[in-house]
Amino acid sequence: MTTPDLAIHVQGLNKIYAASGKMPEKHALKDLDLAIPRGSIFGLLGPNGAGKSTFINTLAGMVTKTSGAVTVWGFDIDKHPRQARAAIGVVNQEIVSDPFFTPEESLELMAGFFGVPKAERRTLEILEAVGLADKRDAYVRQLSGGMKRRLMVAKALVHAPPVLILDEPTAGVDVELRRSLWAYVRELHAAGTTIILTTHYLEEAEELCDTIAIVNHGEIIACEPTGQLLRRLDHKTLTLTPKSPLDAIPDTLAGLDTDLRADGNLAITFRSSDTGIGRILEKVREAGISIADLATEEPDLEDVFVALTSNV
Repeated sequence: MTTPDLAIHVQGLNKIYAASGKMPEKHALKDLDLAIPRGSIFGLLGPNGAGKSTFINTLAGMVTKTSGAVTVWGFDIDKHPRQARAAIGVVNQEIVSDPFFTPEESLELMAGFFGVPKAERRTLEILEAVGLADKRDAYVRQLSGGMKRRLMVAKALVHAPPVLILDEPTAGVDVELRRSLWAYVRELHAAGTTIILTTHYLEEAEELCDTIAIVNHGEIIACEPTGQLLRRLDHKTLTLTPKSPLDAIPDTLAGLDTDLRADGNLAITFRSSDTGIGRILEKVREAGISIADLATEEPDLEDVFVALTSNV
């Protein structure tokens, strides 16, 4: 089989959970269309309950779709379920491990489940890569939470999947571990692995992902290159530091979206397509304000996320 251009291809995907007891019917995924290119770092964002986990579990074969077509690394999940599942490594949010196994035994066992011949297993190499080589013979119950999360990443890599799904991989871990994990993710990406990432740390998605999809109420409400998505909010904030702190907003600036901050600085928010900085500075001069410093603040991914999900 030739290497596919799309790591994941989804067309008209629906998942409806039937009513049960007091729980009404839930349409968790609604006609999802998604094309994730091979070799990308793809961000999948959305509020809790938006459908992200249902989508991931459908790809991994743990949830049965109601309708639609899904291919993973060129394999239809209905016609070739084993090949499709073998093409994916999933790191779930919840830490799941056998406390009475060592990391080395855990990886060997997982490799066996995937049918990886002993001669082709990379157990020690993977443990080294995730920083657990010195813990290879320790019981998993002796590992810290961060180490257990690294072990989950290691287990997802034993069969060298071309697609790696990271579902909130850095939830609850310290900054140092987060940085080391992302450094390793970048190495995997550089080696050709397609990464699909869900995270609540929006700054991570902004820094790592080349394309981001936002899902809300089971629907894709945006799917664009990260830079293009950030340009969805056509506004900037100009922060002015007067030579003398202000205690009120001058009347001359009444027509602008102006906020007087506690430190005496002015923050003026404007749409860059409508209002130029020159016009704002002209009004500031008319108000008789002498400027000691100024800076502009660009919208970030969190701004875009809130704006899109709050309007749906």
